Formats: sequence, C-alpha cells, structure tokens
Amino acid sequence: MPTLTQLRYILALHRNGHFGRAAAECSVSQPTLSGQLAKAEDELGVVLFDRRAKPVAATEHGRRVVRLAREVLAAHQRLVDSADGASEVSGDFTLGIIPTLAPYVLPWFVKPFAEAFPNVRLTVLERTTDDIVRAIRAMRVDAGLVATPLDEAGVVGRTVFYDPFYIYARQGDPLLAHGEVDVAELDGRGLWLLEDGHCFRNQVIHLCGLQARTLFSNVRFEAGSFETLRGLIDRLGGCTLIPESYARTLPVDVRLACVRPFRGPTPTRELGLVTHRSQWKTDILDALHATLRTHAPRSLPRVPEGTVVVPAVG
Repeated sequence: MPTLTQLRYILALHRNGHFGRAAAECSVSQPTLSGQLAKAEDELGVVLFDRRAKPVAATEHGRRVVRLAREVLAAHQRLVDSADGASEVSGDFTLGIIPTLAPYVLPWFVKPFAEAFPNVRLTVLERTTDDIVRAIRAMRVDAGLVATPLDEAGVVGRTVFYDPFYIYARQGDPLLAHGEVDVAELDGRGLWLLEDGHCFRNQVIHLCGLQARTLFSNVRFEAGSFETLRGLIDRLGGCTLIPESYARTLPVDVRLACVRPFRGPTPTRELGLVTHRSQWKTDILDALHATLRTHAPRSLPRVPEGTVVVPAVG
C-alpha cells in the first residue's frame, strides 16, 4: 500500500499538474517524486496520472485515489493532534470570504481573532462562492464564510449570523416615500445588480422574481461592489438591494434618506462557515466560529426570527 509520503506526493501532483512544481512544493527532487509515484502505481496496480496531458491530469482511477488520499491524510493529522494533546489553538488556516462580505466583516473580526489566537497563522482570501467551494474540495482552503446553506456534496457548514436585506434608492425617489417597501413595488423598476458570480445577485433575482418574470431588460448594469451600485444610483436613479452588513457602514444621514426595510417578514441571507466534511482543524474552526459570532454587530441577528431566508443559490 502507498505510504503517507507517497499520498502527499500524489496530492501535490494533482494540485500542480506539473512534476517540477509538485517536487518543489514537497521539497524533494523531481526524480524522487517521480520514482515514488511510479512505485505507488505499481503497488496499486493502476495508472494514476496521464503524463502526456498538459498539465498532467489524474486518470479515472487517479481521481478516486486522490479523494481517498485526502481523507487518509486528514485522519492521520487528527490522530497526531489527538496524541499530542496540545490545548493551545495553533497552526496554519486559510479562510475564503465572499466579496459582498469581506470588506465589512474583516474590520471587526481580524484583530480580535489575531489577539486571542496568536499562534494561528490565518490567511484570508476574497473569492466568489464557487471558487471557495472548489478550493475546499481540493483542500486548498480550510473553510469559507459564504451565504448558506449550500447544496454541495462533501461540504458541511455551521451558521454564524443572518444579514437582513434593505432597499437602497436615490434620495427623493417615490419608492422611499413610506417607511417600508413591498417587494412587488420593485416590478418594472430600474433594478441594479451585482455582476454574475456573486451569490448576492442570485438572491436578489430569486427574491424579486426576475427569473420567473424574465425582467432582465430592466437590469442596466452589473457592478462589482455595493459602493459602485450606490454611486450609480445616486447619480442616475433606480434602486438595488443591500445587506445590513453593508448598510451599517453608511453615514446615518444617508441611511435615513436612502435606505428602507421591506414590509412583512424581512428577507435575509444566512452566513455560515463551510468546510470539507473531512476537515480536521476543528479547534481553529471552533475558534473562528466563536469569534465571528461574538464580535458580529448586534444588528446582525444570530437567529432568523421575523425573517425569511433567501436561498443562497438558484
């Protein structure tokens, strides 16, 4: 059977698609890595990689071995950590955060976490949900803070908080005349959306029924951030939806003049930490979850009372 070292080499080649880069990642010579991979193939009786492909690609047998190798190495690390008995939270951890959340979460989360857990080397990446899920499956990222729940095989999650939605429109827009806005009032209006790839865009489309009523003709531009949408609306009119995590960063006078809640149950997005089901860094994950919930502003509810959760995907 392949050794743990050989399993690490298999995963490194799968990640890199190149023998030289895989060897450099593992701090061994290319002949050493190639020889160990060939030995693992002989022991298993299957060809794991198509060496003619550019980049080098796993065969059908190889993809199955890659999945099992990840689980074996994760289980081995859990065993080592358990035997070590260390009580201090430490180690490397990579966290992906979606762009519609990262600018607003990091300021109140990073410093408390760094101070409470100085031996955790945290790397934070701003990525879309699809990119985060792919990276989690490949175990290039340890966890992601994304809109949940996700219907993704092998990915599990735990809720952190809820993020209510509001309407943003230019000051004086008739839509803002009353204290609350009905979703039906958005029908036929100039609704600005984030660009494709943002899960928040999908949630807005789902909430407003745009797919069902094929109203894409009223989408005049696709922006990459809430700030861009706000600037366009302030100059050109129209409206958009914004989450509480962003709304709370606006000046008080802007929020009073341009932001309104929805009538009835408040539409909201659920935010959660998602990981691979075989993730073994549970102590760091627990610390992240606790820190996020403790330091999240009180305006972000921890339970979905009086709200309706908009699906994260659709």
